[in-house]
Amino acid sequence: MIQFYKKRDFGTFISDSFNFFKLYGKNYFKNYILINGLLLILMVTVFIFGYKELFSQIFGSNLNGDSYYFERYFSENAGMLIGVGILTFLLFMILAVINYLYPVFYLKRIAGGANNIKTDEILGDFKKNAGRIAKLCLGITFIVAPLSLFVIGFSYLLIFVLIGIFLVMIVYPTLFNVITFLMYDYFNSGRGFMESLSYSIRSQFSYPNGSEKSPYWKYWGGAFVMFIITTIVSSVFTYIPMIFFYGSVLTTSPDGNFEQNPFTGAFGIAFLYSMEFQCCFHSSFPTFCM
Repeated sequence: MIQFYKKRDFGTFISDSFNFFKLYGKNYFKNYILINGLLLILMVTVFIFGYKELFSQIFGSNLNGDSYYFERYFSENAGMLIGVGILTFLLFMILAVINYLYPVFYLKRIAGGANNIKTDEILGDFKKNAGRIAKLCLGITFIVAPLSLFVIGFSYLLIFVLIGIFLVMIVYPTLFNVITFLMYDYFNSGRGFMESLSYSIRSQFSYPNGSEKSPYWKYWGGAFVMFIITTIVSSVFTYIPMIFFYGSVLTTSPDGNFEQNPFTGAFGIAFLYSMEFQCCFHSSFPTFCM
């Protein structure tokens, strides 16, 4: 049994993260797949059928010497492409909400003493908190995201004087921690968005009593280490289908079929596998460094 809401050092962050999946991993991912599986299939279907023709034009344009073939196709189908783009964007937004809030609601129930979480219970949490979820999305979109982009952009500009390299390494884990703390506090404390945002920023640098050593580096280190681990693991699994794809391309003589149907064959399998694995795997990332 994992104890929640306790002070942890750097090593405990890592060990307790793995202990969590050892104890609850099967139930956690089963519920995630049941909740998110149909939505993920719908998004992939819309993406493939909506953009298959577009990608075929990108890969196969100008085959007959017409330098404006792709531009003409885009202008003639602008309405359809914009509609599919809006639908895809909305599905991505819903997926993002589920990916990042599912761990919040799941851990909240575990911390409350539940052992075997049911899918209906998590769905009920999403429905019950629909209003707060909408406010969170608006706050992140119009307050957190612009500020984050400014900080990231400024850090990248400083790369030219070398210090930006270190700033980027510091900024990304810090922003991730701020957003994660924001989500957990917003749905567990009952505070408003701005209050939770203020808390999530202040908590990176000091404890509430203000008399203890800053926890910043252990938070940063925990997020950085888990980010490296998740990136390596996800890369290994997503590179496997891509190896088959490139092997197929290099060993098969070109016949124009790929340009006409880019989502068929090895590439289609690689694309579907990679998207599904990335969504499923990264849904677990906000549970690390609890």
